Formats: sequence, C-alpha cells, structure tokens
Amino acid sequence: MDTRISTFLSLCSTLNYRKTAEEVHLSQPAVTKQIQSLEQEYNTNLFDYKGRSLSLSEDGMLFKRFAESQRYNEQELKSELASKPLFTLRLGATKSIGDSVLDAYLTSYLKQENRNISLLVENTTVLLARLEAAQLDFIVLEGVFPKKHYAYRLLRREAFVGICAKDHRFAGKSVPVHWLQGQNLITREPGSGTRNIFEQELHSQGYDLSLFSRVTEISSFQPLKKLVSSGLGISFVYQSVAKSDPELAQFSLSQMVTEHEFNIVWLKNTAASRYVDAFFGFESPDI
Repeated sequence: MDTRISTFLSLCSTLNYRKTAEEVHLSQPAVTKQIQSLEQEYNTNLFDYKGRSLSLSEDGMLFKRFAESQRYNEQELKSELASKPLFTLRLGATKSIGDSVLDAYLTSYLKQENRNISLLVENTTVLLARLEAAQLDFIVLEGVFPKKHYAYRLLRREAFVGICAKDHRFAGKSVPVHWLQGQNLITREPGSGTRNIFEQELHSQGYDLSLFSRVTEISSFQPLKKLVSSGLGISFVYQSVAKSDPELAQFSLSQMVTEHEFNIVWLKNTAASRYVDAFFGFESPDI
C-alpha cells in the first residue's frame, strides 16, 4: 500500500502530526509532505484546522473510508499469496449477539477442518474501530450504526424488552414510560448497542437517564441478569438475552419500538462479503 495512505490513516487516528510521525517512524516535516502530496494529487483538503485542533474534512472522511478498504484488500491479497492451509475468520459481535445468537453458525462453520475463527465480543464503538483498522473481516451489530459508511446485510429483527425480578410489579405487563421514574436501572456501558437503543427510546419520549433514581453500569450480561433477578433494579435487553435466564420476568413499555435490527457489517469496496456468505450462507443452520 502507498506509504502516504498508511500515514494518512495514522493521522486520522491521532489527529496529531507529532504523534503520527512517531507512529510511522518519519520526521514531522515528512508526514506533512506526504499529506500535502495526497491533497495535491486528489485536488482537495483532507484535514481542517479549527483553532489549533485538527479534524477530517468532509472529503477527508470519504477518503478515509476508501483508504480503510484499500488497507483491508491489501491484507487479503497477502493472505491469498501466502496460501495458508488453515484460514482464520476474524469476526466481531456485540454482547447480545455474541452471547446468545451465533452458537449455531459457529458450530456449522467450524465443522470444516480447514476453517478457524477468532471471535471478539465487544461493544459497538470498539467493534467499528477494529473493523475500520482492518483487524476484523466483519462484525454483527445490534441497533443503530452509520449505515451510509459501511456495507451491511440484515441478519434478523429481535424484540427489545424490559426485564425485572419475577415478583416485581412490572412483571408480565405493558407499562407507560413515566412509570420508570424512581426505578433503579441496571444497564450496559456507554458505547454498547443495548445502551444506545434504550437511551434513544427514552429521548424520543422526552426523557433521559435522570428519570431513574440510580443507574448502575455493568459491562457483562451475567452479573447484570443476576442483579435484576435479585430485585435490585430493572434493565432492557434483547429477548434472546431475556429468555436465557428462567429467573427473569419480562415487561414492555407501551410507547417503545418493540423490534430492532441485527445487522452484519463490513467495509465497502472489499471482498469481505464472501466471508459473510461462508459464515451465514444457505448451508448455515437456522436460529
């Protein structure tokens, strides 16, 4: 890959010429010269200065997406030329999906001896960053992401529900949003798809997390479900997560959108779609 592209992607990450120079082992004037060379070649400004802060221009953001695809494609070419007999598929999934949705697909894929898998289960923000860095072939996300920036395919739609202890007054009911006032909320960390979706639903009704008397952040579903079943708070999760614990009761919010998308996401202008087809193809089992 053109070294100027590598330098450009580093600068996109650091937004600092000195840090980029250290990262790519060049002098700072050399980094500046490479960026200027790209801007002259493509007749555009890739970065803007606002005061002393560096930021990507609109054309720079478009250029970044193509540069990320080029970096991924180069890695694919090197892998093909190496002709390694055992191929490792690098995929990522948000925790709702990784913990309860992919089991059958993983089993089917690994039945072929020439295939291997590296699965990263993380929140949406981390997964998108890893995808853009060409560290993952594709990811599977719940909820909202900037669709215009990526290639994607709908995997399925899933109900989004409230969970509580079995003896909670919400159990088995549909309740209005204002009934949440004074409840303890147990939720995932900022950046997770589950958290983002719930906050967007609250905002659409004119509320935010200040509605709750206490907000406890838990990054893993296992302790989150345990705290909820113990009566220490309520939470909102996908139904596949709710159904995985018989100690939980479910409820719904009368004004909440009941279903959200699970999408398979990869970089545009890359051959990663063939890995999506291989993993979720017609030979994959239904879930």
